[in-house]
Amino acid sequence: MCTRMKGKIVTPLMGNLPQQRIAPDGYPFQSVGVDYAGPLMCASRQGRGCRLVKVYIALFVCFTTKAIHLELVGDLTSNNFLLALRRFMSRRGKPTDLYSDNGTSFTGAYKEISEFLKNNCNSLSDSAASESIHFHFIPAHAPHFGGLWEAGVKSTKYHLHRVLGNCNLTYEELYTTLTQIEAVLNSRPITPLSSDPTDLSPLTPGHFLIGRPLTSLPQDDYRTKSFDHLTRFQRIEQLRQHFWARWSKEYIAELQQRTKWRTSQDNLKLDTLVVVKDDNLPPLKWRLGRVVAIHPGLDGIARVADIRTAAGVIRRAFSKICPLPVFSTTG
Repeated sequence: MCTRMKGKIVTPLMGNLPQQRIAPDGYPFQSVGVDYAGPLMCASRQGRGCRLVKVYIALFVCFTTKAIHLELVGDLTSNNFLLALRRFMSRRGKPTDLYSDNGTSFTGAYKEISEFLKNNCNSLSDSAASESIHFHFIPAHAPHFGGLWEAGVKSTKYHLHRVLGNCNLTYEELYTTLTQIEAVLNSRPITPLSSDPTDLSPLTPGHFLIGRPLTSLPQDDYRTKSFDHLTRFQRIEQLRQHFWARWSKEYIAELQQRTKWRTSQDNLKLDTLVVVKDDNLPPLKWRLGRVVAIHPGLDGIARVADIRTAAGVIRRAFSKICPLPVFSTTG
């Protein structure tokens, strides 16, 4: 009775990253994790009397670069997942491995592809047959096995629900908003591009996709303007700016090491590439700089640093400074 009521689960040691996560060679989206997010409410048309329908977000995340690709799907059927997979492959290339949970949409798509290959194996050329996608399913009821795409779903869904609110967008408007959110997520700085003290450019997932950082056209700030005085196009831009304001603060908070009120670690060194927290930046614009001076206090502990940015040298407290991780290639 006690064992059944208060049974303890087995807690094994955390495993190492799979080989697909650390493969140095290959191309973006070679190994992909996929998951669904939603549902979201979408208007069937503009104007009064429109009908609201449920739509979902298909999220594809690259295992090595953590780049994200978002697709809007109408329902959770296997056919719609196959259509979203074909749109993804047309723009990002065909992956070799596809990881997902045991949702019926994914298992149904796997059965359809397997049946197609089995029935048409004679007509397919050897090269096409050797380029088939390998499906991998995590254990049932174990979402922590797919933490990579679950984190992507959280970044997309958590703030998107709060930004949309009661706003009913059409399918095209919602799809446009998702592609802009995709660019925002793929613009995040990962690590410095070089150790040159004069280089303020970070490495982003956009570098792996288009070879350069993702940028956006300059727009007016619509975050404080009333919804009634905006056109539908301006409303979409307002949604993107609200999403950026929420998500960028959350991402910078994740970059900061939780050392406050704990043991002090003097890990902020000169020439380190850092992200400066700034609440008034436009979307896809990160304030980056290099540390040029560190100012210790009377107790010998440094809490303020001077940072050289593109606009000049500024002084900020450590609570506003987020150093980018530097990955060593030796060893």
